[in-house]
Amino acid sequence: MDFSFLSRYWTFYLTGAKNTLLLALFAVVLGTCLGLIIAIARISKNRLLRIVGTAYVEFIRGTPLLVQLFIIYYGLQAIGIRFPDIPVMSALLGINFSDFMSGVITMGINSAAYVCEIFRSGIQSIDKGQMEAGRSLGLNYRQTMAHIIIPQAVRNVLPALGNEFVVVIKESSIVSIIGIADLMYRANTVRGNTFQPFEPLLVAALVYFVLTFPLSKLLAHIERRMRTHD
Repeated sequence: MDFSFLSRYWTFYLTGAKNTLLLALFAVVLGTCLGLIIAIARISKNRLLRIVGTAYVEFIRGTPLLVQLFIIYYGLQAIGIRFPDIPVMSALLGINFSDFMSGVITMGINSAAYVCEIFRSGIQSIDKGQMEAGRSLGLNYRQTMAHIIIPQAVRNVLPALGNEFVVVIKESSIVSIIGIADLMYRANTVRGNTFQPFEPLLVAALVYFVLTFPLSKLLAHIERRMRTHD
């Protein structure tokens, strides 16, 4: 085992970890917003909305993330959609911003299908009397959902949403295939430069663990606090 390459390439891992966290953060924000909308559609009284929401969830969960990544990446190019270059972001990431956004969109769309089910179960776990109480106070369906049901549901599903963030951090390694300089891409670059196929991957695994373990412990702490509050 020879890890002497770290003295030269440690910045590669640092930059890759930064890009991985940014990708996961943007993807989770997109996935949470989209997932909440789809969850509301799935429990809507409108049959068309329920069908569309269910079809989306089943299709995304039933197809590989790699296939979705290729569809988004090549599909956007095929129809001529390119994201404008943002100098600040490009300088921060050190990569092509358009490629980065392809990864964010793919991870966000994929995450939304799972976040949708998290929110749906959280909303449906709220006692039906809460909806009836809101309506009896003169609130319409949207107001009751926005001010009574969803805030309680978010509190219930917060640990699950945090776990989804951990999952996105780990699954984001797949975007290295399209050239996004995340942690896995940087590790493969080190492997190619040093001709060491094994040790750079061990370092990458350790960095992923360092990124996810503190977050997992924080989520466990939050969950304990919530149980204590109950």
